[in-house]
Amino acid sequence: MFTGIIEAVGKLASIEARGGDMRLCVDSGALDLGDVKLGDSIATNGVCLTVTGLTGSGYWADVSQETLACSTLSELDVGTRLNLEKAMLPTGRFGGHMVSGHVDGIGQVTGIRDEGRSMRYRIEPPAELARYIANKGSITVDGVSLTVNGLEANSFELNIVPHTAQQTIVSQYREGSRVNLEVDLVARYLERLLQGSEEQGPMSNMTQDFLAQHGFTGRGRR
Repeated sequence: MFTGIIEAVGKLASIEARGGDMRLCVDSGALDLGDVKLGDSIATNGVCLTVTGLTGSGYWADVSQETLACSTLSELDVGTRLNLEKAMLPTGRFGGHMVSGHVDGIGQVTGIRDEGRSMRYRIEPPAELARYIANKGSITVDGVSLTVNGLEANSFELNIVPHTAQQTIVSQYREGSRVNLEVDLVARYLERLLQGSEEQGPMSNMTQDFLAQHGFTGRGRR
């Protein structure tokens, strides 16, 4: 589990093709790997990767066909800058939101404009992810926990403050840039709960009422 608060910006040091999969070597830059061991997880542009080897300046990770199909990792070149975050510790601060590192799809930057000292980015998500994105809700873009500041039928907007731009790769985005998106975990699980399973049929009214009373649906106490 991650928080979406980027700890360092690294870069892709090398790529190895492995029978349809890939093996990546990442130069971790200023990321402290002193407490990282084989098998640990590091979010790399929002993708949870397992450390399979450590070098003097970074780590190796294998990337499956499934991950390549759902993320932008297959599109990256050697030297590409990468957002990095180690898996969170239970004793740490939860500065962003719950991020699994399981990318849901690829979005595209369709607009960029100045807004005071900040920058406003418009991103078009895959159509199947649009229903999980809410105004003032959370979304992860290339591993960065961000707040949705505007919502349209086929796009959403983000306000990027100078600190975020300086500490992540967001400032290198241009119109047409493709980015990894992970929607809010709560939205996905809530949808599944409301749907129920095909074997059990629709959810009971008691469960619907329980969700409503706890603020998850529009019904409930007045």
